[in-house]
Amino acid sequence: MCRNIHTLFNFEPPATEDEVHDAALQYVRKVSGFTKPSQANTVAFERAVEEVAQATGRLIAELVTNAPPKDRKRELAAKRFATA
Repeated sequence: MCRNIHTLFNFEPPATEDEVHDAALQYVRKVSGFTKPSQANTVAFERAVEEVAQATGRLIAELVTNAPPKDRKRELAAKRFATA
């Protein structure tokens, strides 16, 4: 899986539409092998990103859990300041 795609479910505050779109873009880039598609493939590429973003949004909205939401700010800070 592409390491730039992050977990979006069960966070407080919830994932934004931009975060869902960015994850969809990363997924389509990984699957297609294109960072930026040619003009001939732009329409198909952008359509795929939108469809994946919509499916991701539906998935996140329909998932349920009994676990308390994770703190998004704490998770981001831990990743940002983690030592290798």
